[in-house]
Amino acid sequence: MQSINMRAALVSVGLLILALGIWEVTSQPPEASKAMTEYQRLMGGADQEARVPPPSAIIALAIEELSNPFYDAGPNDKGIGIQLAYSIYRVLAGFFMAAAVAIPIGFVVGMSPLMYKALNPYIQVLRPISPLAWMPLALFIIKDSEASAIFVIFICSIWPMLINTAFGVAGVRKDWVNVARTHELSPVRTALTVILPAAAPTILTGMRISIGIAWLVIVAAEMLVGGTGIGYYVWNEWNNLDLASVIFSILMIGLVGMVLDLMLSAAARFVQYKE
Repeated sequence: MQSINMRAALVSVGLLILALGIWEVTSQPPEASKAMTEYQRLMGGADQEARVPPPSAIIALAIEELSNPFYDAGPNDKGIGIQLAYSIYRVLAGFFMAAAVAIPIGFVVGMSPLMYKALNPYIQVLRPISPLAWMPLALFIIKDSEASAIFVIFICSIWPMLINTAFGVAGVRKDWVNVARTHELSPVRTALTVILPAAAPTILTGMRISIGIAWLVIVAAEMLVGGTGIGYYVWNEWNNLDLASVIFSILMIGLVGMVLDLMLSAAARFVQYKE
């Protein structure tokens, strides 16, 4: 197993080096283009050919940004650490609010066929609606961009958790529930001591899906509402035509999303190990 992991790591690193090498070579302008750019500079003109910056420029920018990620030089000039912190706060606030609502409702839906039939039409109608479609209504009612972004995260996070919780609860073995009834456990105690441990891996799978969707949505939401956050950072750097910063921020979005997913993945493995 360790041999396979080592070989996989070597292949992964090799592919990364190959991709970066190709990117570095192809992003360099040809000699004729360099000569034309120099001629335009001498004549006082602008370089009309915008090119994707090479990896070396992205790495240099990353070192500079990460050396002081929490600087604050004004509303439109904040470090990448501050922008990511705003986004993570909004994601976690909306995510945990959704968990507080979705998991109890999922238990009710999973344990009661009556409630499943009663609530399922509403779930099926509301679930396919794009979270960003709620943004104008949220801004109109809440009248606060920060709270509206959190509400959008709440909306997009609630459905995977609710559905997976209901599925996990409904899939708990009936004989376990019957044993709990035989011991005259209350419904609440049965849910906490019998059903919840059995359904925990499925619930955590829903939470893992939700956190991934939430991190995707917050970037688009912050582009709409502006102000702070990694989505605003991307859009602001694009308006400044700073492609190196745009690519750097995209990589940071991916890394933070991976960390969030790994945390819930570790929690799911821990629960399965305990079983």
